[in-house]
Amino acid sequence: MKNKRIFEIDLLRTIAISLMVSFHVVYDLNTFAGFNISYTSKTWYWIGKTSLLLFIFLSGISSTLSKNVIKNGVKVFCFGLMISVITYILFPKEYIRFGVLHFLGICMIIYPLLKKIQKKILFIMAILSLMLGFYFESITLNTWVFVPVGILYNGFSTLDYVPLFPYLSLYIIGILAGKSFYNEKKSLFKLEYDFGFIRSISKNSLLIYIVHQPIIYFIILILNKFIK
Repeated sequence: MKNKRIFEIDLLRTIAISLMVSFHVVYDLNTFAGFNISYTSKTWYWIGKTSLLLFIFLSGISSTLSKNVIKNGVKVFCFGLMISVITYILFPKEYIRFGVLHFLGICMIIYPLLKKIQKKILFIMAILSLMLGFYFESITLNTWVFVPVGILYNGFSTLDYVPLFPYLSLYIIGILAGKSFYNEKKSLFKLEYDFGFIRSISKNSLLIYIVHQPIIYFIILILNKFIK
């Protein structure tokens, strides 16, 4: 029997993947191919940021629907560590210490604790997490130990950084959305869909996240050789 998919979650995750890949194409063209495309412009900044925020929010919802949250969290976190090692080898000055996969992995691992908390308390925790994140932005210490929670040290530089604060707030909002709207694990819309490509992209979002950057990078390298 097929697992029942929730259309709007698959659709939003597919949109998040599409935005992320688009942003990284522009980033790689600028960084590795010398194209004059500013990935730091407001438009591309918000394309990348929207992708990240969607991933975090949807991860919170999905955690309420999953039976293997801790197992999935450990897997995601291990992939994050793998990316840390790879980026340390390739970009030692800007390697990823605590990126989106580290963040999502930790969130999923602690989800069993969060799910026991009442909705009102969770909402307060989300607000406090947001405020704490803004407060931590004003602090710098002479140690890397607090990088995961959002406190940096002088000279910190990285290719990807998603600290627990303030972003934990959005994961908690996702949990609240899951508890409020998806208790029955059904779509909010009365429709049957068979958009296989949307379902496939959503189901394989982790794999796409891991492999898309190397693929884009090598395509650019090959095209550069032919163009030159």
